[in-house]
Amino acid sequence: MGKYVELTNTNFEETTKEGVSLVDFWAPWCGPCRMIAPVIEELAEEFEGKANICKVNTDEEQDLAVKYGVRSIPTILFMKDGEVVDQMVGASSKQAFIDKINSLL
Repeated sequence: MGKYVELTNTNFEETTKEGVSLVDFWAPWCGPCRMIAPVIEELAEEFEGKANICKVNTDEEQDLAVKYGVRSIPTILFMKDGEVVDQMVGASSKQAFIDKINSLL
């Protein structure tokens, strides 16, 4: 069973440096973040072994949020080989996430 990766300053670069990664910047108090949380978990299962599905708690990892210019949450970064190639701000449909990941694979 796939599970998303909880990213911190310690493991961010190592996790996202190769392949495709979806990185969800979120916070526990954020309604839209909680709304897409089940979708992120489903994506982690569906893309296991194909893409990294990750989450960053912006309350705990403020340095990462600042580094990647996250001003509102949820912000979803799409990364390929360590580079940010696209982003989505706000809650989106599961299909929108799937389409974006597939376009990068």
